[in-house]
Amino acid sequence: MTAALQQTNDNLVLIGGVSGAGKSACLRNIKDQEGVLYLNCESGKKLPFRNKFMSKVITDPYHIFEGFIWAETQPQIHTIVIDSLSFLMDMFVSVHIMNSADSRSQWQAYQEFFKELMQQKVASSTKNVIIITHIAEDLDEEKGIRTEQAVVKGGLKGTGVEAYFSLNVTARAMPIKELEKHPSEFLNITDDERDVGYKHVFQVRKTKETTGSRIRGPMGLFPQGTVYTDNCAQMLLDVVHDFYKED
Repeated sequence: MTAALQQTNDNLVLIGGVSGAGKSACLRNIKDQEGVLYLNCESGKKLPFRNKFMSKVITDPYHIFEGFIWAETQPQIHTIVIDSLSFLMDMFVSVHIMNSADSRSQWQAYQEFFKELMQQKVASSTKNVIIITHIAEDLDEEKGIRTEQAVVKGGLKGTGVEAYFSLNVTARAMPIKELEKHPSEFLNITDDERDVGYKHVFQVRKTKETTGSRIRGPMGLFPQGTVYTDNCAQMLLDVVHDFYKED
């Protein structure tokens, strides 16, 4: 199959969560940090840990495309992080829509920008791609369930950006007592976490309380019964690499 037809990137992860859930902190254990291109879309806000990432502050959404193109020429770059998708799409509104004389066409451009990002730049990338997004929680009164969805606007909100990802996990701060109901080889609770009574984790499988979430992953990615894992992006990459590796 030609490269032009191989428009998929198996090493792609979407990490969602509310503010303070540990979305950005999950990046702290990524190996070979000098090989991480960190695209900061949140006005240069500092990460909550020391790191050696190659960090670039994005001031126009289209600069993201330049980052992906440049990364493909740099063999030392192994991972691209967009933090966060929500702020990136808000930036598009501020820079290209709010003062536009033709806002209708720019809202169309808003959707086309995201499609080009996912269907061309991300899909054709040879790098690991981690995209972080804020999520909004709501109550579907008709169904009587709590819903969770990435924070975006316009037509993308109806479609849901999560549809472009095969692995969507949610970062949460969970009580230790709840986590103890779901033991897993991927979940390690420290003494410090027991002392404070909670742990930042990834939820990788829906529960009856979270059926309205967009959490999903390939069948068999995690062992049966795995609901929560450590809050560690490197662990996710390792699991994905192992799952998709050629026999």
